[in-house]
Amino acid sequence: MPVTITKNEPIPAIAKRERVAAYARVSCGKDAMLHSLSAQVNYYSQYIQQNPAWEYAGVYVDEALTGTKDSRPEFQRMLTDCKAGKIDRILTKSLSRFARNTVTVLESVRMLKSLGIDVYFEEGNIHSLGADSELILTLLASFAQEENLSVSENQKWRIRKGFEQGEVMCWRFMLGYRIEHGKVEIDPDGAEIVRDIFHRAIAGETYGSICRRLNAQGKTGALGKPFRSAHIRDNLTNEKYTGNALLQKTFVRDHLSKRQVANKGELPQYYATETHPAIIDEATFEAAQEIVCQHAERRRDCAQPQRSEFTTKIRCPFCGQAYKRVTSNGTVGWNCSTYQDKGKRYCHGKKIPEAVLKALVADVLELPCYEAHEMEAQIDHIEVPADNHLTFFLKNDHIEERIWKDRSRRESWTPEMKEKARQNAMKRKR
Repeated sequence: MPVTITKNEPIPAIAKRERVAAYARVSCGKDAMLHSLSAQVNYYSQYIQQNPAWEYAGVYVDEALTGTKDSRPEFQRMLTDCKAGKIDRILTKSLSRFARNTVTVLESVRMLKSLGIDVYFEEGNIHSLGADSELILTLLASFAQEENLSVSENQKWRIRKGFEQGEVMCWRFMLGYRIEHGKVEIDPDGAEIVRDIFHRAIAGETYGSICRRLNAQGKTGALGKPFRSAHIRDNLTNEKYTGNALLQKTFVRDHLSKRQVANKGELPQYYATETHPAIIDEATFEAAQEIVCQHAERRRDCAQPQRSEFTTKIRCPFCGQAYKRVTSNGTVGWNCSTYQDKGKRYCHGKKIPEAVLKALVADVLELPCYEAHEMEAQIDHIEVPADNHLTFFLKNDHIEERIWKDRSRRESWTPEMKEKARQNAMKRKR
């Protein structure tokens, strides 16, 4: 019987679409610039989705943030998604949109290159996975950084010449004043709030009490946000309310970080008198300074709380603020600082029991029990994407997800809490 041979043709592999994202940024908050940003977003959204070989992975947008800062939230989120394997290629307009800091450019590109992710810079037609890309990017990033330095130095010179001539700046964020036709004028509603703050503080009312009273009345600060205790102190120590101004109280140390630092003698200061209308008299201001000093002395006398290894490690998914350690009814946990300071109206971040947090850390690190030094050594930060859900970002670039379960109220009670509840129940029966 003859042998029958059948040829099996290989099944062609289905081409996998490349996941493509884009990054856009503008460096100031002017309407024209924000319009430009919107145009960039629309352009990249359509450009990516029109290519049948690509899968749309999103457009990451940072508004009014400088390219020299590593704290750009959308840029950092994009890098996190890259590490999680959600992106294969990144499109961006130019190297200056991506970053002006040479170190940031090279570190980011090298990290993405190690993941096999290409960054395409439209201006210059540069692919980061190209053979000569690193040399070209190094040169272009250096030029962009030097250009940023030149612009920064020119701005500093202009600002400092203005200080020498008694020019007062930054009125936009000051309660009680407004700019009309280029002239500083008193805002009656804001000025009334300022006077109220000074008079209540001098009368002995605490920062917290003043803050709660103003918020209960629906009053807001210069930015339209609720008052916090720090805002009350800032208002009380601002000499501009007397019609005078101390100039160059802070300065930018370097053009890369853009961080404002207190001027402690590094640069000259200028005291300009009668530069604008006064809201309070100098006698009231001096009386308030005595109150501020008394508050500061009381704070110094109080014992400073011990810093936890979790401090600054946990971020709220709803408002972006750091979690802080809280104690309630004898139990220790971590909750959003916005929720703690302002209430659930402003943020509904859920409290995480510290015991649960430590148990999950031990599980992630595969430890028999929780060890603080191992947590600090191995975990970079913790995010809370949803209630009862934690994402651990390890320093070795690994990401671990954990879900924890709420204990019942009865299980969470300490023996002291149970005894107190029993006594209260007996009193009600009498």
